[in-house]
Amino acid sequence: MSGSASLNAERRAAELGELRDGEVVDVLVIGGGVTGAGVALDAASRGLSVALVERRDLAHGTSRWSSKLVHGGVRYLASGDVGLAFESARERRVLMEHTAPHLVRALPMLIPFTDHLSRSRAELMALSGYAGNVLRVASGTSSATLPRPRRTKGVEALRLVPGLRASGLRGSMLFWDGQLEDDARLVVTLARTAASLGAKVITYCAALAVDGSGATVRDERTGESFDLRARHVVNATGVWADTLEPSARLRPSKGAHLVIPAERLGHPRAAVAVPVPGARNRYVFALPQPDGHVFVGLTDDPLDGPVPDVPEVDDRDEAFLLETINRVLATPITPAEVVGRFAGLRPLLAGTDGATADLSRHHRIIEGPDGVLTVVGGKLTTYRRMAEDVVDRVAARRGVAAGRCTTKRLRLIGARSPSELASLSAPARLRRRYGAEAPLVAALAADDPGLLEPIAPGVATLGVELRFGVEHEGALTASDLVDRRTRIGLVDTDRALALAVAEQVVEDIGDRAALPRERVAG
Repeated sequence: MSGSASLNAERRAAELGELRDGEVVDVLVIGGGVTGAGVALDAASRGLSVALVERRDLAHGTSRWSSKLVHGGVRYLASGDVGLAFESARERRVLMEHTAPHLVRALPMLIPFTDHLSRSRAELMALSGYAGNVLRVASGTSSATLPRPRRTKGVEALRLVPGLRASGLRGSMLFWDGQLEDDARLVVTLARTAASLGAKVITYCAALAVDGSGATVRDERTGESFDLRARHVVNATGVWADTLEPSARLRPSKGAHLVIPAERLGHPRAAVAVPVPGARNRYVFALPQPDGHVFVGLTDDPLDGPVPDVPEVDDRDEAFLLETINRVLATPITPAEVVGRFAGLRPLLAGTDGATADLSRHHRIIEGPDGVLTVVGGKLTTYRRMAEDVVDRVAARRGVAAGRCTTKRLRLIGARSPSELASLSAPARLRRRYGAEAPLVAALAADDPGLLEPIAPGVATLGVELRFGVEHEGALTASDLVDRRTRIGLVDTDRALALAVAEQVVEDIGDRAALPRERVAG
């Protein structure tokens, strides 16, 4: 085991060389999203040797396009799926109180009771808030982590979200759920934690063919192909799982989001949930983000045709989201005020004909005739449980010497409580995004204090974040930095400002890495 959590081009080259030279690993994981990274961590933490290969970058697919929520599953309770609702609440507690308290925090959310919402529907919404509290208690989540829900008067709702329309506002239901600092950051943190336990994490390495003894892979940076040998293989490629396992019947669903300046809603201190007219248990959310934006989402529509690498938000998606959220706002948001758009695909299990919103969010593990395990379905909140179930299947096989699962309590890299983080000597932004590693990130500016400044006007990202992304988080390209390590790319104009800076960082650090070690150190 390496003992280091650092991922970089140098480590990638060395570990790829070991695999190319014939090293046999216990578990090969294909797919670098939240599920694949979770499987790699679970397997490595049980003492198994692990390699993870991803054809692009970590969190390149679905795992970076979520609503950034770690939620307790009230909607599943309302539809009668008590088991999934409780699993969601329990996994939310694991993240918030044990494994990633530095990346997940409590988010106040309110359902405004406006004249668009009948009093009977408002009562049902209030009941859902109280049902969520039952889940919180049943899962053992402290009220210090997630406060109890309560009704508010209209004046308090307006204090929390000044952009709400005051006329016809009878009050609101206020409840709390979990919010991720960044979904892609969670994936990178999982992968780095797995790497610290000895896992080989190889990005830009595509699996061309898979069987129970390994895979034929191609290094996307050189074009070289070779056989990678493994005793057990896990296909965790999400919406692309059926390309490696045809029996995995999926019906992907697209969830679209819009990015709005936070000032447009009066810099809200709470999220807003607006019930979708005519739909059961569906909402459009306005979710405040730390860097002065609000995400408005999301749709839930079936994807027809081939699965794209990067799904797009179309005019119909945008019109639906704006029409729904504008029902409760004092001044309607116009398309001209939208500064960014993104969409993700949920790898839902195919069911009967009907709305994808009604399809199960349960996960399923399929074992192929050659022993390859394919995991499909599920959702971001329950990634850890999915990983545990997959590795349990591996551990139950003859000849596998694996320990018991410990990921319920295994703290991810950087994990500390909010009170511990508050005492660290580092900018608040770095504490929020890197947790206990914040001082290490800040220290990268020791030879250039300017790296503690924003990289461009109006962009909150600091120079040290780009440098840390290349040196320790496995970023190999400017796009890796802008679109996944920092999420600058969610706003088109910010991406244009940052791209040249990111390209220079990748070039500079690549040049330094090529120098003799004594010159780098000096």
